[in-house]
Amino acid sequence: MATPESESFVRTFARGIAVIETMGRGATHQTLGEIADSVGLPRTAVRRFLMTLMELSFVKSDGKQYWLTPRVLRLGLSYLGTLPYWREAQVALEELCTRIKQSCALSVLDGEDIVYIQRQHSKRILPMSPTLGSRLPAHAVSMGRVMLAGLPDDELNHYLEMATLKHLTGATVMDKTVLRERILAARSDGYSWIDGELDDSICGLAVPVRDKDGLTIAAVNVSLPTGQFDQKTAVQRYLGELRLAASQLRAAS
Repeated sequence: MATPESESFVRTFARGIAVIETMGRGATHQTLGEIADSVGLPRTAVRRFLMTLMELSFVKSDGKQYWLTPRVLRLGLSYLGTLPYWREAQVALEELCTRIKQSCALSVLDGEDIVYIQRQHSKRILPMSPTLGSRLPAHAVSMGRVMLAGLPDDELNHYLEMATLKHLTGATVMDKTVLRERILAARSDGYSWIDGELDDSICGLAVPVRDKDGLTIAAVNVSLPTGQFDQKTAVQRYLGELRLAASQLRAAS
């Protein structure tokens, strides 16, 4: 694996990717100075990256501000196209949402975050409604916990050592010893339940999606309004449905 200090690490390429990521996180239109400040690079270097990205049609400019073009979507869609279960995911979640009449989602683990790669909304609108590509801290959401539970012990230990836990509500677990216990419980139970740790008004139940070798590759969940459901009720009502959806995706992987 290449590191920033190794000969195989292409620093210029990495900085170009950082510019794209920075532009995606900020305002739709940004000046050269704003991009340079956000990415932490000299303006002269950022200008060269922007000129290259404009030549490749990833960026446009009016001479003062710069913005990303739809061509950037090719990068994300290229990833989705490599997922063997992607074509089945939308159908599986649509069917799950229809059966349970609650919002449900599919996500993958990326470092300390989960990334939504599919989302189906019920008629009930929750305060937080992530969409395709949305990122949430893994430690505070049910899908994150159940995917962390699927990591090998050495990777889980590394995560717990390096992770920056974000205090989001009064219920958010901030003690890494307690977090480890909750993750290991999810590993043993085969599901994760979280109530009010990301948002006071939302609870969630998630199960792992495994490949044919039994490795956790994603997670599927149902999001519910806090106060209307407790763990026992949610498990009785939705765990079987979630596992059915997960098995459909496993068969397609």
